[in-house]
Amino acid sequence: MIYVVIGFLWLSMCLYLILGGADFGAGIVELFTSKKARPKTKEIMYESIAPVWEANHMWLIIAIVILFVGFPEIYTTMSTYLHIPLVLMLLGIIARGTAFTFRHYDAVKDEWQILYTQIFYYASLLTPFFLGLIAAATVSQSINPDAKTFLDLYIFSWLNWFGVAVGLFTVALCAYLASIFSLRETRDKLDLTLMIKKSKQTMIFVVLTGVLVFLTAYLSGIPLVTWVFSKPLGIMAISFATVALGLIFRAMKNRKLLPVRALAGFQVIMILVAATYQHNPDIILLGNGQHLSLLEHIAAPKTISALGWALMLGSLFILPFLFYLMFSFSKLKK
Repeated sequence: MIYVVIGFLWLSMCLYLILGGADFGAGIVELFTSKKARPKTKEIMYESIAPVWEANHMWLIIAIVILFVGFPEIYTTMSTYLHIPLVLMLLGIIARGTAFTFRHYDAVKDEWQILYTQIFYYASLLTPFFLGLIAAATVSQSINPDAKTFLDLYIFSWLNWFGVAVGLFTVALCAYLASIFSLRETRDKLDLTLMIKKSKQTMIFVVLTGVLVFLTAYLSGIPLVTWVFSKPLGIMAISFATVALGLIFRAMKNRKLLPVRALAGFQVIMILVAATYQHNPDIILLGNGQHLSLLEHIAAPKTISALGWALMLGSLFILPFLFYLMFSFSKLKK
């Protein structure tokens, strides 16, 4: 049953990065759009994220519950040493969701709309950045329970150059997903041309920040290159992600956009596989040479069994209604 729980944990993280990432990316893309093109970009982005924006944080909640119930030591370690970026990320989620709601559904349209828009923009930018910082901290061996000072325990455990690079890469990935997801929401050739241009720009940003991640990992003594390229699976994952990028580029060139969302989601999965499989099932690598494993640091067997059954039964209710939600929105657009 432990593998069922781990599978749901990994699935929820993938879906949150893909769906939540596209959600955050909508604000990022709009922020870095010229003022002249912002109204049209706003309309397209709204159409793109409408089916999932209220549901995507469900995957984050599921991941947190799985860690809390099934892996209490891992949950405690993260919530203790990474409490600052975790709180900032959660505040960003709340601020962004609130601003989005008032921005679109407020009964009175006045100067407050400007404030809502700015909160929406910068919360969309900073939230995935802190998510990237948290992810980087778990594998960079920067969390050291033996540290003696507040800065080493609670600041430098996540604030370092590698973490900043991964944060920027996460921001770039979110903007890329939003741009790709928006391609099928365009209404005419001019809109499609605009969003294809955005997609190509975010592609470049993803590649540049990806190179920055590897560079800062090398300078920080993190064997990221070894993790990714030392075994066939990592090389295959990167190769598949690269091929998917080429297929997306070709689809945009030929204006055949049906597969682009699936290909973008597949790319994200391949990136996660390449970055994590080498030290799996060790989910946190500590600075004192120890690690926290998904197979070793688990709750009691009865707890894991109950959690596994709850996840499987819950999925029977959640997944069909999620697909129905997406189907309903697609029907409304026609």
